[in-house]
Amino acid sequence: MAQFVKKDDDRDEEEYSPFLGIEKGAVLQEARVFNDPQLDSRRCSQVITKLLYLLNQGETFTKVEATEVFFSVTKLFQAKDIGLRRMVYLIIKELSPSSDEVIIVTSSLMKDMNSKTDVYRANAIRVLCRITDGTLLTQIERYLKQAIVDKNPVVASAALVSGIHLLQTNPEIVKRWSNEVQEAVQSRAALVQFHALALLHQIRQNDRLAVSKLVTSLTRGTVRSPLAQCLLIRYTSQVIRESSMNNQGGERPFYDFLEGCLRHKAEMVIFEAARAITELNNVTSRELTPAITVLQLFLSSSKPVLRFAAVRTLNKVAMSHPMAVTNCNIDMESLISDQNRSIATLAITTLLKTGNESGVDRLMKQITNFMSDIADEFKIVVVDAIRSLCLKFPLKYRTLMNFLSNILREEGGFEYKKAIVDSIVILIRDIPDAKESGLLHLCEFIEDCEFTYLSTQILHFLGVEGPKASDPSKYIRYIYNRVILENATVRASAVSTLAKFGAVVDSLKPRIFVLLRRCLYDNDDEVRDRATLYLNTLGGDGSVVETDKEVKEFLFGSLDIPLVNLETSLKNYEPSEEPFDISSVPREVKSVPLAEKKSAGKKPTALGAPAATPISTVDTYEKLLSSIPEFSSFGQLFKSSAPVELTEAETEYAVNVVKHIFDKHVVFQYNCTNTIPEQLLENVAVVVDASEAEEFAEVATKPLKALPYDTPGQTFVAFEKPEGTPAVGRFSNVLKFFVKEVDPSTGEVEEDGVEDEYQLEDSEIVAADYMLKVGVSNFRNAWESLGPDFERVDEYGLGPRESLSDAVSAVITLLGMQPCEGTEVVAGNSRSHSCLLSGVYIGNVKVLVRLSFGVDSSKEVAMKLAVRSEDESVSDAIHDIVAN
Repeated sequence: MAQFVKKDDDRDEEEYSPFLGIEKGAVLQEARVFNDPQLDSRRCSQVITKLLYLLNQGETFTKVEATEVFFSVTKLFQAKDIGLRRMVYLIIKELSPSSDEVIIVTSSLMKDMNSKTDVYRANAIRVLCRITDGTLLTQIERYLKQAIVDKNPVVASAALVSGIHLLQTNPEIVKRWSNEVQEAVQSRAALVQFHALALLHQIRQNDRLAVSKLVTSLTRGTVRSPLAQCLLIRYTSQVIRESSMNNQGGERPFYDFLEGCLRHKAEMVIFEAARAITELNNVTSRELTPAITVLQLFLSSSKPVLRFAAVRTLNKVAMSHPMAVTNCNIDMESLISDQNRSIATLAITTLLKTGNESGVDRLMKQITNFMSDIADEFKIVVVDAIRSLCLKFPLKYRTLMNFLSNILREEGGFEYKKAIVDSIVILIRDIPDAKESGLLHLCEFIEDCEFTYLSTQILHFLGVEGPKASDPSKYIRYIYNRVILENATVRASAVSTLAKFGAVVDSLKPRIFVLLRRCLYDNDDEVRDRATLYLNTLGGDGSVVETDKEVKEFLFGSLDIPLVNLETSLKNYEPSEEPFDISSVPREVKSVPLAEKKSAGKKPTALGAPAATPISTVDTYEKLLSSIPEFSSFGQLFKSSAPVELTEAETEYAVNVVKHIFDKHVVFQYNCTNTIPEQLLENVAVVVDASEAEEFAEVATKPLKALPYDTPGQTFVAFEKPEGTPAVGRFSNVLKFFVKEVDPSTGEVEEDGVEDEYQLEDSEIVAADYMLKVGVSNFRNAWESLGPDFERVDEYGLGPRESLSDAVSAVITLLGMQPCEGTEVVAGNSRSHSCLLSGVYIGNVKVLVRLSFGVDSSKEVAMKLAVRSEDESVSDAIHDIVAN
């Protein structure tokens, strides 16, 4: 709702909303005005506006309140005021009356749908299609068809937009309107043509041939509406993408049409065509040239929206074709001072991607002045681009590292500072010459760092990289200052970092012992406990110390158990004579639900550890299986899969299967639901045919005695397999049971039953079932700690793929491992990619994988696979999975 500005004597300016402080109860009282014998149209409109405001602010009405308002509103159909009638249409749509209430307004809406007043007709169509069900829709279908081809564009558009919405709920009815929609596509009204084309495409979207014919016919004709032309360009791009999968060579279909659209009189069509050309698969320099030329002209446009659109598109093109964008650099440099900071930010990041090594210094000077004028969210984009530039031109690391160090000392929020620190960390790891200066910059930053998380993460990184530096001693002062000056959390982290220096650098050990002994008098328990632990570990108290290998494993080793699982197991541990066994903690990483992903919405970064995962369901499954005598001797459960559906949706019987993996056994848990109220199923079991799984032998079956309507139940089948081996195979499943009829009114069950069976989908045991998804907080450290003894490296051809992202996803799915450090995300149009995976193989063997992908112009994907594990046979097994 609009907000107004008023001035008074006491305040210069303040925002004022006419709806400020309104309450639902008061508005519902005001709604009684709808029942007045003499209707006040203006007053009624104001009350409806308030009701709409409350509804759109998230206010909920009870069933009684909504019904009372609805019945009161229906009386307003008597009013002749056109403005009030339109408000009535809006409130009815928002209230969404139930099916038994809809009938009250149906006759009034149908009357309006045939009115001589076009505004009534259009709005009545929209409301009817919003609140109607399938039965009423068949009654008004004839009127809707007529409305689609109506001479008045407002009425026609209303019917077409309603058709787009109805296609989701009543597709069969809407598909019968194809002839009328086809006629509307030829309309001279721009909006009608746009809506008609959108609806026609949605009707045909599941038929590739039909979509291709539609695009072919329209690209030859004349689509007058610029909006419809933009839609046609998008549909054409879709057809080009699909045809390129089958056509590896020769001329690209419809390219001439896209290029022709670059000369259209409407700017939106020109831009849409240029963007479509830049996003073509394997686009060539010759194909790109006309699109880049048009976008370059837009860069100097007087309209901010065109400048923004052009520079954003060029920014994306620069990721895959930087040389093609180089000609635009002069125009983009002029945009650095653009009043719109979004445009300026995009211009800078594009220049950073396309600039050459000789121009880096000049560009940095321009950016320095720019950074103080933009918000943190834009600064983060620039920092990411600078990091990429430094990796592209490693010889320029001094200039770029100094720039990052300078902005690190300036004002900024947590996310901005974290982005800079992450960038410096990545440059230290990937550019050896940058290590010394980068570590010093980080040390200087933590002296004034106000963020505890960043301080602890930097200290952790110093503990890993600092001891490897040419002069580790110069960092000790910075670290010990954190013990003296910081809060308890940072002090504890600094103590751990000091211990890591003492474990690696022998010459520093005496000095470290002295500093750790001082920490024994700290006023925080955690700091004192850590100092005591590390003194004992390093031998600083004169005790017998472990071997160097054990000390380094303790200090630098990666915890390969999800912290959430460890926390849950510790909470469930009951004190007893039996000590807590860390090997009993489930290692499986469960996938995060979509809702939680959306709420997180942040990608992993250089310093960040893997996100906390939900509590594993392994404990639940293990208790269930151990309570069944037939399976109690199988030992510890290694892994349970996610449920896999074995029936179609909305069938008589719903069945899914969960695969439980043990060292020598596999148990299939079939979760069954009877969806027929008139039936009771008894002696329910799944008969499994393992003829395509030769290494498996059935050893036990646990049927289900009864399966009443809508009450889930489980039946189990267990197989024995060779111990510790990743045996695979396909299993066919048939659900067998006795059916007994049930009287729905009394619930009585007939005594006689009939034997019946129901064919289910096949289930499979695949290689990924023998791998647990277990993340590591620092992949590089974990990789180095495993060592090269059992490393296996080989190269493979993966054949043609739609995209590099598809190839990466396929390999991750095949291996069933946990992606690390966000490496599962592939940049658009990228030609190469590296991916890091971790997991635990059956037998509790830790496995790490490094994947390097490359794709050529014919979309052939090649992959280099490097595996390290604690067992030579496991490293070989991972390669066998990929090779087969």
